[in-house]
Amino acid sequence: QVQLVESGGGLVQAGGSLRLSCAASGRTSNNYVMGWFRQAPGKEREFVAAISRSGGRTSYADSVKGRFTISRDNGKNTVYLQMSSLKSEDTAVYYCAADIAWIEVVRTTSRDYDYWGQGTQVTVSS
Repeated sequence: QVQLVESGGGLVQAGGSLRLSCAASGRTSNNYVMGWFRQAPGKEREFVAAISRSGGRTSYADSVKGRFTISRDNGKNTVYLQMSSLKSEDTAVYYCAADIAWIEVVRTTSRDYDYWGQGTQVTVSS
């Protein structure tokens, strides 16, 4: 069992930056693919970014490419999402997710992930 706790959300003006963190605890190892998803009010949860277990492969939603960067520090069991040039449409609850992976893959579908954090709110004011 893995527990995930997100932090770093908050209120920011359009054009600003935030860095989200996701700390994993419990049965942690390097064999987890990690992802970030978000859900805005009245909308379905959507994929944002994912990173392979070593960090060698990443994937991004088209809407955040060039603005967001996902990274991980396996020594600290933590995944990060650096968000820049934020827009009002980035406002959502951001969720961290994890799933066991024995090879270098990224996963972009929420149903592929077994473990989820509680989410952190990001609000971008225009």
